[in-house]
Amino acid sequence: MKIILTHEVSGLGAAGDVVDVKDGYARNYLVPRGFAIRWTKGGEKDVAQIRRARKIHEIATIEQANEVKAQLEGLKVRLAVRSGDSGRLFGSVTPADIASAIKSSGGPEVDKRRIELGSPIKTLGSHQVSVRLHAEVAAKADIEIVAA
Repeated sequence: MKIILTHEVSGLGAAGDVVDVKDGYARNYLVPRGFAIRWTKGGEKDVAQIRRARKIHEIATIEQANEVKAQLEGLKVRLAVRSGDSGRLFGSVTPADIASAIKSSGGPEVDKRRIELGSPIKTLGSHQVSVRLHAEVAAKADIEIVAA
């Protein structure tokens, strides 16, 4: 099935790309979650609009990405969350929580969809997350999770 991606999907493509995927993957996962729309002749007009919106929000050059990377790697980010006595969190830390903590710590604004967690963060302490800034540039950010 041919679809138009409306958001970046890891391993598949960026917003505005027209890709072929299995019917079930598109019908059961991508379209219901809003990551894609079905391709139609009229939908081709949407591709240009999606690509323009992507260029506005995207870091355009590798130099800009390296500047943001330097800012992120030199930043100390503390995130206070509720936890139990044993150091386990009530729930987990999401990429949206991390993005808002980076911004409140004086760092650059980072899209939550670009933050990659290796596994869910469910304990107190220091954790490292990866932030994809550009196709060729990824930054490692150190996040310290403390009890609220």
